[in-house]
Amino acid sequence: MPHRNMHATTTLSSDTVLTRVGRFASPGSPPTGAAGTTIAAAHVYANPPLVRASTVLAGSLREWRGRAALPTHDKPAAAYGRFGTPTTQAFESAIAELESAHRALCFPSGLAACTMALLALAPPGSHVLMTQNVYWPVREFAETTLVRLGCTVEFFSEIDADGIAARLRANTSVVYLESPGSLTFEVCDVDHIAARCRAAGIRVVMDNTWATPLLFRPLEHGVDVSVQSATKYICGHSDCILGVAACNADTWREVAGMATRFGQTASPDDLYQGLRGLRTLAVRMRQHSSSATYLAHWLAARPEVLQVCSPVIEGHPGHAAWKRLYDGASGVFSFVLRPMPEPVLAAFFDRLAVFGIGLSWGGFESLVVPVPSGDSLAMRSTSGCGQLVRIAAGLEAVEDLARDLHQAFDAMNLALALSTPAQAA
Repeated sequence: MPHRNMHATTTLSSDTVLTRVGRFASPGSPPTGAAGTTIAAAHVYANPPLVRASTVLAGSLREWRGRAALPTHDKPAAAYGRFGTPTTQAFESAIAELESAHRALCFPSGLAACTMALLALAPPGSHVLMTQNVYWPVREFAETTLVRLGCTVEFFSEIDADGIAARLRANTSVVYLESPGSLTFEVCDVDHIAARCRAAGIRVVMDNTWATPLLFRPLEHGVDVSVQSATKYICGHSDCILGVAACNADTWREVAGMATRFGQTASPDDLYQGLRGLRTLAVRMRQHSSSATYLAHWLAARPEVLQVCSPVIEGHPGHAAWKRLYDGASGVFSFVLRPMPEPVLAAFFDRLAVFGIGLSWGGFESLVVPVPSGDSLAMRSTSGCGQLVRIAAGLEAVEDLARDLHQAFDAMNLALALSTPAQAA
C-alpha cells in the first residue's frame, strides 16, 4: 500500500509507514504529558511511552477554565483520563492516518465500535439496511436494541449496488456493510454501493476487520465510518481486546459525541499493545495471506470438502470485486465439510494438533471453529447440511498446517469407514 507520509513529501510503502505512525498525538507537535507538561520536541521515541492517568492537573485557573471550555466530543485529552492519554492519541492518530480518516476513536472492543457507530448515525424511527452475513453480535444488537429504540432493521443478501439501491427508503439512515461477510466471506461492490448511498444522503458504515487498512481503505471508496476489531490483526498477539472507528469529517462529531455520552474508552495498556502490533502488521499479514491462499486452494481439492468460502477462489461471490478493490487477502476464510455424523466430525477436530479450536482470529496461532448451522446463512448455498468450519491461518509454517489438516482428514475418514462397515466393504 503506497501511502503519503504526513511528515514528508514522499510516498512511502506500508511497511515504512507502520514503523512511524502514531509517534505523536498530533502530527508536527510533541505530545503532552499526563500532568500537563510538554515533552521536549527533541525527545522523539520510536514507540510512544505508555501513559496511564485519570487526573490531569492544571497549572493555573486560566488553564483550568480553558480546559473546561473544550467540547467533550472533541475528546480533549488534556482534561481527564476518560478522554484519553497521549497513548490514546498516538493510537488514534495512527489509525486515522492508515485509514485516510478525519479522526479515529478507540473503544474497549470491536463490538463497541460497531454499536456506537450505529447508535450515532441511526436515529429512532429511521430505517437501517444491514448485510445478512453480518457478525452475529451486531445482528443481535440490531434486532434487539436498535428495534427497541424505534428503528426498522432490514437485512439484505445482495452484494451489488443495484440490489441494495432497490431497498433504500426515504427514511434510510445507515447501510451497514461487512465485506467480506462474516463466516461466508462474500465481497460486495463497496465503492458503487457507497456512491449510491451518498447520492441519497445515506451514511455507510463498514466492518473492515478482515482486510485491515493495509488491504482495503473503506473511506477512500466512499464509506463514512470504518470499524474494526483491533483485537484481531492490529493487536495480533491474542492478548487484548480493542476496537476502533475511523470517521470522515461528516460523521466524526456524531460518533465521538455518542461515544462520550456512553462513557466509551479503552485501556492505555491495550492501546499500547495495539501500537506495538501495528509495527509488524504488514509482515504478519503477508504470512497470513500466503498461508490462507494456499490452504483455500488445497482444501478446494479435497474430496471431503463441499465448498470453500474465500474471495481468492474464482467463482466465489464477489471474487471480481475483491480483485478490483482489495490489495490482497487476509488469513481468514471458511469451508464446508460433507455431511457426516457428529462422532465422525469429532474425529477430525479432536485430531488437530497445530490448529486450535477457538474463537477470534488475527493472532499468531492458527484456529478453526465449527459454526452452528443456525448461525450460518451459507447453508442457503450448495453446502447443503454440511458442517461450516471457519479457519484462521496463523504464522506457523504452511506445510505444518496442511499436514495437520491432512492427518485430521485421515482420522475422519477412518472413523467414517468404521461407522459404516457395510459401505466400507
